[in-house]
Parts: sequence; structure tokens; C-alpha cells
Amino acid sequence: MESSNEEEVASDEDDAHQATVKAEEIGFTPPSKLSRTPKGEDPDGSNNILAGRLCGGLMHQDLVKSERETGPKRSNGMMDEGQARFWGPAPSVSPSSLMDTCGLSMSSLSSFSSNHLHPSLSPSSSPSSSSVFSLTPPLPPSVELPAVLTDTRLTLDVYQGGAAALPLIWRSVPDQLIGIKYLRLGSEDETGLDGALEVLPHLTELRSLAIRASLLSLRELVVYSNNLHLIPHCLDSLPLLKIDARDNPLGQPPAPPPLPPTSEKAETKIPELHLGFNQHSFCVSSAGCHVFLPGGAELLFPPGCLLTTTRLEWAEKRPERKWVWLEEHDILLSRSLELRPHGTAFLKPVDVCVPYHRAKRREVVVRRFDGQSWSTLPTTLRRGSEGHSSHPSGHPARLACCAVNQFSWFMVVSRPVKDSCCLTPAGALLVSSSDPGIKLHFPPHSTAQTCNITLQVLHVSVSEVQTLCGDNQTSVSPLLCLSQTPTTDFLQRIKVQIPLPSGITGHTVDMSCLHLLHGDPAAQTWTDITSQVSLYVTHLYAIFYITHFSWYWLWYTTKTCVSGVVRKVYHKLKRFKVQFLVLQRKTDRSQVMLQCLPSNKVDDRVKSLLEKYDGPLPSDLCDLLEGEQFFAGFERGLDISTERPDCVGGRLCFVFYSSLKNLKEVYICPAQGHQGPVRGQVSFYRGEIPDNLPEEVAIKRKGHNNQWLATLPLKLPALNSENTFVMGDLQLPPLNLGDPESGYLTESNLLSISLQIGQDWRVIGINLGLSYQELDRIQYKHRDNLGALVLEMLFHWARGQRNAGPGTVTRLVTAMIDSDRRDLADEIEDIVNIGRRKYSESLRRVGLEGESSSPAGTPQ
Repeated sequence: MESSNEEEVASDEDDAHQATVKAEEIGFTPPSKLSRTPKGEDPDGSNNILAGRLCGGLMHQDLVKSERETGPKRSNGMMDEGQARFWGPAPSVSPSSLMDTCGLSMSSLSSFSSNHLHPSLSPSSSPSSSSVFSLTPPLPPSVELPAVLTDTRLTLDVYQGGAAALPLIWRSVPDQLIGIKYLRLGSEDETGLDGALEVLPHLTELRSLAIRASLLSLRELVVYSNNLHLIPHCLDSLPLLKIDARDNPLGQPPAPPPLPPTSEKAETKIPELHLGFNQHSFCVSSAGCHVFLPGGAELLFPPGCLLTTTRLEWAEKRPERKWVWLEEHDILLSRSLELRPHGTAFLKPVDVCVPYHRAKRREVVVRRFDGQSWSTLPTTLRRGSEGHSSHPSGHPARLACCAVNQFSWFMVVSRPVKDSCCLTPAGALLVSSSDPGIKLHFPPHSTAQTCNITLQVLHVSVSEVQTLCGDNQTSVSPLLCLSQTPTTDFLQRIKVQIPLPSGITGHTVDMSCLHLLHGDPAAQTWTDITSQVSLYVTHLYAIFYITHFSWYWLWYTTKTCVSGVVRKVYHKLKRFKVQFLVLQRKTDRSQVMLQCLPSNKVDDRVKSLLEKYDGPLPSDLCDLLEGEQFFAGFERGLDISTERPDCVGGRLCFVFYSSLKNLKEVYICPAQGHQGPVRGQVSFYRGEIPDNLPEEVAIKRKGHNNQWLATLPLKLPALNSENTFVMGDLQLPPLNLGDPESGYLTESNLLSISLQIGQDWRVIGINLGLSYQELDRIQYKHRDNLGALVLEMLFHWARGQRNAGPGTVTRLVTAMIDSDRRDLADEIEDIVNIGRRKYSESLRRVGLEGESSSPAGTPQ
């Protein structure tokens, strides 16, 4: 018997390698699939006898421990002869000897525990007896329950035959065992493992399961779809083992862990660059840069995106047709932003953020033009930086951001929310993100090849439809725009679910009034296909089946000839109700502002312009499409002063975009041959500027009558014969610029100063705080008269200083110094000192030197 045990111990040393498979990582293999050593490989029964000796010794130690605590105990007052003969003297058993023993028969342990255990360890023991529950056998007597069982973890794999202990623990302390999350077992016997697996369904919180077994008896190891870079040699050398290691990076070096950020990198901050309206180029180095463009746009160059310092440029394009591409139902939300040089490649993606106007219930995307075609880029939306606001109220701009590797043209558009999926022969289900009640069900074998499906939902105002068709009982559902790539008919019918029109339910619907319309986007036609499809309704939804994609619209109406009504209503829904504005600047009647806005924005716009502009009332309502071209013609003795790229023969070209300003300012003059005041008009026409317009028509009207939209009157006063700046035109009271502390300047003082400024007028104007737009307007107005230009600049600044408080003259002196005109600063100080001395002398003459009255003027 001892020689047999020695052979088993030697065999176990050869089988020391073990495999642990975690359910969290590679999945749990059911016991029926585990390869085990077949039964009956213990012909001499040595394992059963050894198990009996071990259990007897362990039980003896447990009885000795119990006698120390409570005194000697006997069952029925004595031990029978068979038990005494079986137990024999108590051997000394250590955990190491138990670990070195292999092939422990769990069937013998189970039968022994059920027939020979002390009554205090039986499953039917009282709760008081469970408090002294012992794990012996099969675990060593020195191991108590808290050593292997914590709140969430039970560890039994370090003990031979550990799986057989799990049923004993479950019968004794199920309340403690039911909450474990991590379980490790050790078993080489099928009976012990089966008993442990019967307990697993009760462990509802279990997350991880590890099972130890002898590797020599292992037939299959499944470790696919993991992060295994190398199969250990001890596993690869097993002759009977089949390893399934699919989808593992075998042979590849493991990725090194990320380096912790150093203090220098953590403190690195990308430099910022804020550009002005006249700064259209900038330099970016390898350190990166965060560039803020006028109007709210931002460019983020990460460190390392360029190897050397590179000069880049930006420009904002007017929304002309060649710079804009819109699909059906798209709305332009920004101007085109051009970044140059085109095709400049970056080593890292550069974030381009374009400001846009708000869009409700629509998807906002960035589109890029590469010189040949437009493409839609993945877009993220965010607010601009707090310190770089483009709004008068101070709120950061809304930004649509995309990551690009090359410079090109960029613009922001809004479109109906687009949902897409990849359809395979297995079928699919596509649900609209804007309206979850809209679903497309694709049964299996709907297509023979993989195709891309796109769903767009256009929400339509029911009240607007009722107004356009003149029927208060009409109601419509959202408009479905379905498309696929490639465009082929489906092999199976596609189930489409759509909400019933507003106010209609399955209990109240009259099926004779329910119409399904099919739209052809190319021909812009609508056809009633209700009788051609299988259409039925539930309580809230309408369901129909189709075999090809297009536009579909569900109508509920009592009108006849539904197709014609829908076609007219759809064309009207695409158009915007707009009004035209023609206003003149109060201080310069030759400067005219023309604007086209949606009717709901006109009143607020007029109120904001009343302080600087006046003119006729807005025009009547007109209809324009998004992106439609129109032009304005100055008629009846009016013409535009200079030639512009967007102006030909007095006709100014526009393109309407509902979310943009659609605004242009021009300078007008009397047409050739007209003298004195002019009572003219501005007319707006649909379409492009007409070519070869007859002379007799051009005199009266600069456009075709059938394209006419609106006409507004416009008056131009007579010009001064000298065409020079006249002080009286400023309509200013006598100027007393300054305060008693810093002194005063009069009109004659500013006139003498202006004669010495010359070409430095723009730099001085900037240092005085005038905007670039104001300086450009002054320059255009007096482009042929430098003296009038400089004087207009000074008086424009002086008008803004009326309520600026003390220090006006000091600000003028500082601006001259900052402009490197110290000579003018000294002259202004001399003028002020002379005026202050004369004023003091006059006070002494009248005896008022001690009084603190403010003079009405400064005598010269």
C-alpha cells in the first residue's frame, strides 16, 4: 500500500502544471465538455484507502479540539468496534501532505461524509451547531471557514479535492455563500466536480469561476478572442491537448504600458493667437497653436502637427453658389471658411471649428470641398471659448468642429436627422433617432448583397399644411426620405411603420381619407399609391410594405385629387416667406443697405437699425427657396457708384439663405444725365441677372416682369458742387471737446490738427478705438479727398466722446503718442495749455477765479 502511494505522489509531481480558465475572460466550459481522467483508473483502490485514512485522521483532530472546548463526548456512550477499527490511532496529517496527494476520490469522500460524519456536521444539524462548522474533511483541520470564504470570494483550488467541499459549505452556510462573486475550485474527480456544479445555479451573484484540473488529462483548451501573445511551452508540449486560440495576437509583442505624464508635459499649454479682421495670415510652429479667428471660428493645431514653422492663411467667402452645396431639405448655417494653402498636410489631425446659427430638431454637420467634390465630415458640437465671444451679449458662439488632415473649404449645414445601417442577407431593423415610432423591418434574404440604408425624417407643421391647402381637417405624418446604396429593388417586402397623422387614431380613422403618397425626388412629383400597397393601421401607427425606396408621406384629408394637392403643398413648404429692406444711413444718404430676411425676423431687425438708418417700410411677403438667387436693380435715375464683382449695370446679385443675414451695403449716385434730387426705386427680381436687357426696358425696370418680387422707393438728395466735406453736413452743435481738468478742443483746433495727420490717419483711428469697418466706410466715402477723410475720422471719434467722461483730450494725446506722432501730441498739449491760461485770465478779470464753474466754451 505504501509503495502504491509513493507511485501516486511521483505521478502527481509530473502533473504539477495546472490550467485555470476564468469565466469573465474566455467563457466557462460546461462540465460535459471538460476532458477528465476516465473512471476506473484506480484498480488497487489505493486512493480510496488513502482518503479514508486522511478523513479519519482529520476527524480525530476535530474530536480532540471539541473535547478541549466542551469536554469528552461520546455517541451513545461508546464507539462501536467497527468505528474503532476503522479510525485506528489518529495520524498526523499536514496541509503539505494533503497537497502532495493526487487522485483523491471525491466519491469516497461524499459517501464517507454522508455515512460517518459527526452528527454536528450533518446538513440537518441545528443552527447552533452550524456555528462550529468545520471544513474537515476534505480540507486540513487547520483551515477554518473564514480562511477560504470572504464576503465575495471563495477559494478552494489550493486544496486537493476542493470541489467536494462546496456542497458541504452550501448545506451548512447557504446565506454566506449565495453572495459570492469569485469562486476558485480544485478537482480531478468527475463526481466531486459534478457535485460542485450542481451548486452553481444557486450562486446568482457569481461573476468569475476558475477550475483547476490535471493538464495531462486535458484534451481541449478554448482561449479564443483574448489578448494572448504567447502559448506557454508546458501547454504546447502536451500531446493530447488541442488549443483553440483564434483571434489572439499570437507572436506579436505586447503593447507597452503608457508612460506616466511628466511634470513638463502636464504643464505644457498650447499657445493662443487672436487674429483681427485685417490679419488673414499667421504662423504655426511644431509647438502647436490655438488660433481664434474673427467671428468666432477656432483652429486647434496640436503639438507635433507640423515639423517646421509654416505660414497659413484664412478667408471667409460670401455664400455664393459655387462655394455652397446643399442637398434637398438642407439649410446653410455659416459662411464658407477657406483655409490655405490648399492640400497642406498635417502629421496630426487639426480641429477646425466653424461658428453656426442655431437649428432646431435638425442635425448639424460640417461639409468640406476639396476642389472637386463636397463631402460630409464627422462633426461634434460645442460652445466656443469663454474669452472669445462673437456675440454682443457675450455668450460663446456655437461651434461645429471636425478633425482634418488637409486644408480646404468648410461650411456648416443643417439637415433632417439621418440614420443609417448596413443591410446584410441576415436582415436588420432600423429605428429613427428623431422619432422612435418610425421603424424599418428588413426580413432575412431581403438582399443578396450588402447595402447601406439611409433614413431621414422631415417633421412638417400640420397647421402650416392646413393653411396651404385650405382644409382644417387635413393632417399629415412626418415625411420619410428613404435611400439605399446600391439602388436595387429588394428581394423581400420591407415593413415600414410610421405614426398616424396628428389627431388620428386607429379607432377614429376613416380609411377612405387615409392616403399614402409616393414622391419622386428627381421629378418632384407625388403619386397616390394607397391602392397599390398593403396598408393597415394599429391604434397609433400605420404599417405598409414596399420593395424599393423613395419618399413616402401619409396624408389624412377629405380632398379629391390628393396627388395634385400634395405636390403644390410640398413646393410651398420648401419656400420661405421673406421681406426686403432698403434703408439709408442718416448721416450719409448715399450709403444704402439692402437685406432680405424671413418675415419672422424683420421686426426685430428694423428696431435695431432705427438709430442709424431710415427708409421705407419693409416690402410685402414674397416666397424664396433656400439657396435661390435674386437680384436688386436701382431704377428711375439711380445707379451704384462703383463697379463690384457682384454688380453688373446697376443690378446687385444675392443668394438667399434663411439663417444668414443676406445683407449688402452700397454707395449710390444719380444716373448719368440726372441733376438735382432723385426720386428713384429699388426693385427685386427672382432668378439670375438678365443678359442683353433692352435699353428701353433698362430705363424703367432692370428685370423681367414675370420675375418681379417687390419694389421700394428711394430718394437721393442733390450733391454738393465741390463734392467735398462740409462742416454743416455733420449737423453738430459747436464742439467743446474735453473737460475743465484736461482742457477743451474746438472745431478749429481739430481742423488744424487734421491738416497735419496725412497718411497716418488709419493708425491714429485704430489707437483712438475706431473699428476697421468704420474706418473702411470713411475711406470709401472720401476715397478722393484725403483732407475730408481725416476730418471725418476725427469728428466721428469726437461724436462718440460726448458721454465718455473726463480725460477725452488725454486719450487723444495718448493715441498720437502710440502712433509715433509725438509732434501732434505736443501741439495738442500746447493748444490746451493756451486755452486753459486764457480761460484763467478771463476769470480773474471778472473776479470769478475762485469759483468752480464750467465754461460754455474756450475763447481763442
